[in-house]
Amino acid sequence: MLTRRTLIATTSASLLTLPARAAGLAPTPTMRGGANNYRPGAPIVDRIGGGGFLMTGTVRRAGDGVPLENIRIQIWAHTTEGHERDQRSHGATLTRADGTFQMDMPQIVPAFGQAHCHLAHDDDGPFQTVFLRPVMSRSSDTTLHADFVLQPV
Repeated sequence: MLTRRTLIATTSASLLTLPARAAGLAPTPTMRGGANNYRPGAPIVDRIGGGGFLMTGTVRRAGDGVPLENIRIQIWAHTTEGHERDQRSHGATLTRADGTFQMDMPQIVPAFGQAHCHLAHDDDGPFQTVFLRPVMSRSSDTTLHADFVLQPV
């Protein structure tokens, strides 16, 4: 016969045998204005222009937070060498095995009153497209960091 005590004991014992799971890392939402001046298919490059500013970030999978390797990240900005709509201001890179990426690019300068960069995960792979538009704390900063948490399609 199933009693309350038997039900509680059985359920508790069953829960103890379940594998531990990550708390559930939420996917990064697309940011407003992130897709402005987007150019599909920007080439993978070692750097954009003459460099001098370092854009860095990480890419992880939603849910379990596993770092994602070989994920294409496109980067573009208004810089000392060109406007964010100029083809020469766009480039893409791939993440490393630990999910990190970086791009050396010209110094970002304010556009529309804010020093900011645009980034996109725009690959046709197994993850949803995400556009980011992080704003720099100070226009004199020489680095900016952005993290992506990608949702599988």
